Amino acid sequence: MLVLTRKTGEAIQIGEDIEISVVSVKGDQVKLGINAPKNVEIHRKEIYLTIQEENNEASKGIDNLFNILPKKQ
Repeated sequence: MLVLTRKTGEAIQIGEDIEISVVSVKGDQVKLGINAPKNVEIHRKEIYLTIQEENNEASKGIDNLFNILPKKQ
């Protein structure tokens, strides 16, 4: 893990397309601004993990999709 120190108004560049800016720092809360292309999904970690868990739950019970599809003759 890369750990960087930034002050309010400073930013971090990831590749050519993603910029993360420190908007404000108040106590133990840091507000970040993320500028990225629209095709890049951005989620808080806990939301991302919930999405992954829901996707895994939705796919249970369908072990092999091809077994439930009609077979071509």
